[in-house]
Parts: sequence; structure tokens; C-alpha cells
Amino acid sequence: MRTLPALLAAMALLGTGRDRAAGAASDPWKATAEAMQWWREARLGMFICWGPVSLKGVEIGWGRGKARPDQKQGGRGPVPAEVYDGLYKHWNPTLFDAKEWVAVAKDAGARYIIFLVKHHDGFCLFDTKLTDYRITSPLSPFRRDIAAEVAQACREAGIKLLWYYSQPDWHHPDYRTANHARYIEYLHGQLRELCSRYGRIDGIWFDGLGGSARDWDAEGLFKLIRELQPHAVINNRCGLPGDFDTPEQRIGRFQGHRPWESCITLGTQWAWKPDDRIKSLKECVDTLVRCAGGDGDLALNTNPMPDGRIEPRQAERFREIGAWLKRYGEAIYATRGGPFRPAPWGAATCKGKTVYLHILKWDHDALTLPAIPRKILSSRLLTGGTVALKQTKEGIELSVPKPDRQELDTIVALDLDGPALEISSLAQASGSLAAGKKAKASNVFRNQAEFSPEKAFDDDLSTRWGCDWGTKAAWLEVDLGQPTTFARAVICEPYDRVREFELQCRDSEGDAWRTFHRGTTIGERLELRCQPVTARFVRLNLRTVEGPSIWEFQLYAPQKP
Repeated sequence: MRTLPALLAAMALLGTGRDRAAGAASDPWKATAEAMQWWREARLGMFICWGPVSLKGVEIGWGRGKARPDQKQGGRGPVPAEVYDGLYKHWNPTLFDAKEWVAVAKDAGARYIIFLVKHHDGFCLFDTKLTDYRITSPLSPFRRDIAAEVAQACREAGIKLLWYYSQPDWHHPDYRTANHARYIEYLHGQLRELCSRYGRIDGIWFDGLGGSARDWDAEGLFKLIRELQPHAVINNRCGLPGDFDTPEQRIGRFQGHRPWESCITLGTQWAWKPDDRIKSLKECVDTLVRCAGGDGDLALNTNPMPDGRIEPRQAERFREIGAWLKRYGEAIYATRGGPFRPAPWGAATCKGKTVYLHILKWDHDALTLPAIPRKILSSRLLTGGTVALKQTKEGIELSVPKPDRQELDTIVALDLDGPALEISSLAQASGSLAAGKKAKASNVFRNQAEFSPEKAFDDDLSTRWGCDWGTKAAWLEVDLGQPTTFARAVICEPYDRVREFELQCRDSEGDAWRTFHRGTTIGERLELRCQPVTARFVRLNLRTVEGPSIWEFQLYAPQKP
């Protein structure tokens, strides 16, 4: 009887032959149009990070020997390298069932899975012939080809599959040494295994830690992948642009000209962490909507437990996402972002002649949007209820009765008299008193204009002020031009590196700074209300675990009674 790896290898040869007969991509640097179409329409994928490190509950890779400066270990670790490297000898995930994993992904409405086959720690969750540091090693009590079982389960369920493969390998003796060329041969050999022994693979998700194309002979790698899996998509972390960008642990910027995918953890780290805080359903829906509204995908990570099961509460959260998508998936799947750019109220997606407004937060009784060069023929509330809409040359105003507003997402569908995608993207002014004002900061990342302090006051959530790596204290200041009264502030800092902050103000140059608010963390979006403050200059002082980045710092006038 043929073994599972042997059957998969035979399938791979047959599949590869058919693909070659159909013709590989003519450009090795780009995926085929067909591949990019399915990937762009998918909108939701499940990332799965797993390994022997789950026994310790610290972060995968980064928990080995020395933690990254901004990496939280939850009071656990780091694990000495010699201990970390031997964990696989004690790891026996007997409750692992690839079909159950894939069933959770299907229930979540995910259209693809990104499965980690090797992280920076070098341990391989596939039956590689090039190292003994693998799940099928005689020293492993498990000795099953996890990658093969995941590939088969995905194929049976009709789920697309991408391999996550880290080029850095802190375990390999030749990595970043005088013998690095030998390591490149090893790397290419493993990619050949992954692309030729497991049937059709729909993509490769590299993670090169900023390494250059030369570090991995990326040109040779791309040609190898395109030859063996011509329909595969490849991300941008191999020193070459690849097919899509991969903002990590944050929602990507609005970007219609180039595909992107935000990779974000459901919990606080990529690998298993006992008693971890996981995102609420509201946070998950907000993230998915804002990704789709920015014209990107979301790869939401789960981290199976040491015994091989997806934690029940994580599985339940994924099923809740899937239940929401079953009802409202038409406003997510196969849509494009826009024409209204994501804003504090929510985001917009579009398909054909329909625009879907995803109202995630109601700051006022009515939502006002910029004018569009299309006539709105009708409006309807996908989430149930009524909507009142008024379109003029100046803009669009709509309102929904409070009983009809949904906590997760109030979805308004606008049917237009022409294709929505032909409308240029429209940004909505925030109304911030600080928008467009002069700014300065104590530090700017490599003195690059792309990260200047003005980027925190430009009403654009896709840009940011950033500091040099290693910066632990910094300040950001705005000049409002004249004494101005405000009573509300909104600060966006998705990297969550801030541990203490202070808001100060002064009336003119030379005056002493006055503190009017102190806080701890900031996060994706922090809204603060205070007694009215009148000042010309406002400063945000930060103490962080690593170089801070502020996407937006907004100030608002007191609301009228």
C-alpha cells in the first residue's frame, strides 16, 4: 500500500505536468492573473503557527534564547537555545487532526490557509530529507508528516493552501556564516521539496526579516517556484516585490494599485500562549471590514495547543466570524475597497454598481460622505431596518434609526447608475483641529520624509510618524496656529508599543508645558475626552518598549449642547 507522502508526490508530478502543459507564467516575477484573482477575492485566510515551542507558551522563534525588544513573552521565557532546540524530542501532539483544523477554517469563511512549515528557529513540520531537525525525525515521538496531512485535508475541503517558510534559520550551522552559500543550497532544496512533493500549492509566504534578494538568491527561488507551481502567489518578504504586500499586526493602508494582506494574531502572539487574551468578535469584524475596505485581505492567525487542537474558544471565535460572513459575505467576498477610504466611522467596499457602507461606529446621528460622480438609484440596509439618504452636489448624508444600528456592523448598500470601481477613491476630512497643521518631533525614522511628524496630522490612516529603532522615549508636537479650544483627542498607534504617555499644552513659545492628561497604553485607536483646553501648542510625550509610530493624532472642539 502506498504511503500518504508517496501518494502526494505522485499527485504532485501529475499536477505539475498538467500545469506545464497549460503553460507557466511568462513572467517569473508575477503570479498569473487567475491566481491573483482568487487571492484578491478571498478576503479572509487562516494563518496557522505551530511548533514544539507550544510546550513552553512563548513566542515561536523569538522565544529562543533571547527575546526581541518589543516581544512580549507573558512572563514566560525566553527559553535557553539548547532547551528550545530539544523541545521536539518531547512534543507528541496526539490530538492533531488536520481535517478538524480545516473544518474550523471552513466554518470561519476562510478561503485559504497559510501553514507554517518552518520558522526562524529552523524546525521543520514537514518530512524534509535535508535535516534531522524535523517532525519526522526518529527522535520525535510523533513522527508524522504534518504538512502532508494539512495539504490533503485542504485539498479534500477545497481550501487553498500556502506554505509559510522562513528563510532565516537560527538553528542551521551554515546560516549567516562564511558557508552561507551552502545554506542557500539547503534553502532552495527545501523549497523544491515543498513545491514538488505535496500536490498543488497555491502560494509561498516568505519571512526574510528584511533580508535582501541576494541573501536568498531570490531570483533563483522565484524561478524554481514558478516552474514547479506556476499558479502560486508569492509575498513580498524575499527581497523582491512579489505579488502582494504583508503589513504585520496592523491594518494595511488603502491601496488599490497593489494587492496586500494584513497578517494579524487572534491573540497577542503567533504561537500558543496559555490564558491569552483573544480578540472579541467586534474587533475581528472591524479588522476584516477595514482590510476589505482598504482593498486588502486579512490572514487571521490561530495557534494550536501543544496537544494539536485549536483552542476551543479560538475555534468558537472563528465560527462566529463565519456565521457573520454567511449573512453578509456579499459585502466582503469578491469586493474591492472604496470608493470611500476607511475612516473612523468604518469603511466601504464595492462590487459592480453597488457600494457597501460598513458603519462600525456612530459618532453622530447622521453620516456625511463626500460627493460622488454617480447617481444613487436606491439604498437598502443589509442588516435589517430602514435608512434615510440624501444626495446632493455637496455630498451624501444618511441616517439609520438607533434600533436598526448593529453593534458589529451596520451595512448600507447603495445601488448606483454605473460601476462603482470607476469612482476615484475619496478621503473624508476628519474635522480634526490639528489636521494639516505644522508639526515637529524629537526623532524621525532615519530622517525620512515618509515618517515625518506631519504624517500624524494628515487625515490619512495609511501614513504615520515613526521613530528610529531603539527609541524608548519621544515626543510629537503640533502647532495649531493660534489659541484653540478642544475637548477630545483621538490617537492611533497600532503597534501597541506605548507603555506611558502624557498630553501637554502651552499658549506660546517659551511658556512652560502644562500636563492635562496621563495614560498608559494607546493601541489601534484611543479616544480621550477632557475638560475644554485652550492652547496653541499640544505635545504628546511617549515612553515605549520600542520606537513609537503614531498614525494619527487628532484634536476636536467641544460638542455643542
